[in-house]
Amino acid sequence: MSETAYPPVSEHLSDLETAREEGRRKMDWALQHMPILNALREEFVDERPLAGERIAMAMHVEAKTANLVELLADGGAEVAITGCNPLSTHDDVSAALDAHESITSYAVRGVDDDEYYDAMHACIAHDPTITVDDGMDMVKLVHEEYPGLIDSVVGGAEETTTGVHRLRAMDADGELKYPVFAVNDTPMKRLFDNVHGTGESSLATIAMTTNLSWAGKNVVVGGYGQCGKGVAKKAAGQNANVIVCEVDPRKALEAHMEGYEVLPMVEAAKKGDVFITTTGNRDVITREHFEEMEDGVLLANAGHFDVEVNLGDLDDLAVDRYEVRDGVEGFEMADGRVLNVLAEGRLVNLAAPISLGHPVEVMDQSFGVQAVVVRELAEHGEGYEPGVHDVPDELDREVAEIKLDAEGVEHDTLTHEQREYMGSWEHGT
Repeated sequence: MSETAYPPVSEHLSDLETAREEGRRKMDWALQHMPILNALREEFVDERPLAGERIAMAMHVEAKTANLVELLADGGAEVAITGCNPLSTHDDVSAALDAHESITSYAVRGVDDDEYYDAMHACIAHDPTITVDDGMDMVKLVHEEYPGLIDSVVGGAEETTTGVHRLRAMDADGELKYPVFAVNDTPMKRLFDNVHGTGESSLATIAMTTNLSWAGKNVVVGGYGQCGKGVAKKAAGQNANVIVCEVDPRKALEAHMEGYEVLPMVEAAKKGDVFITTTGNRDVITREHFEEMEDGVLLANAGHFDVEVNLGDLDDLAVDRYEVRDGVEGFEMADGRVLNVLAEGRLVNLAAPISLGHPVEVMDQSFGVQAVVVRELAEHGEGYEPGVHDVPDELDREVAEIKLDAEGVEHDTLTHEQREYMGSWEHGT
């Protein structure tokens, strides 16, 4: 692997061996509950489908992700990884990864913006043939600053909604120069990770960070996509009153038909106790909303980047700001109200001090898809044109079958006659 100016995590930590031991312990616990990655590991170790590939990754570097990274390395790849959020890295897990002979980890928790991109540059200095992203920052950097690498990149994979939105915009502008699989959009990811993963982990993290109950609270969910549906469903399941804010009339109607109150954010701001944004867009909550909020509200982001809650507007309104408790910052208004922001407005289930991210089981599914997609790029990448691609359905089904087999769940299959019937236009009434 190439030498780079930015040092790997091992050079940032004072007690490296202890960190590696603790990181390995976290990874081993997660792997016990990841039957899909375990099944793929047997295949990858035996067949080494990624031999000769160099993979650059920008992901949330914690225990579950680390097991995907090791799977790719054990499959024959050389892997360089960094974080996709300055506050979601677990240094001990990063250190454990960096101990692997085929992995270099540059991920360090709490880096500033310059260090964040220095680490990403360091990953790209390994001359990747495949990129794996959570938010699209790696793809963007390759295209903008390393265009000479593009011809040698077979393709990429994108994990999250925000990244896929950015990629589709880039593709529409004719600027995406290699194929990227929209892992976020495939059923084995969005139906489980986005709904159950985001819903459960966001609510659990907020509860642990604040030590407050959900029961009886007015919870305002910004956005009713898959993540918003999960947050709303899980909050209602813990006896909260859920209010949904949406810009898409069909999604607003869907939320209404599911039994939730639907309001514009400026009206919801008057009623909410907890606000959770899930849109992937900016300025979901702004000055006009802060001005309407009650004293003591909680503001959390379960989208991706820290732009959904406009902290610039909030800071302008505040006469004071201070740490209320670990992971919670209070913004005091001129009239004495205090509005509380969790995890600096970053992805709450990964950036709060005690956050652990999505449950292991759902990430096993998402990372199983990532693994088979990377395998597909290594084996058949030349068959894909530049642009955003859906995950091939047979790969998504492969991951589902592994999971069902591990759970001991049997299911029906179509007969030959049923397949013929469904595939023909000639059958009438």
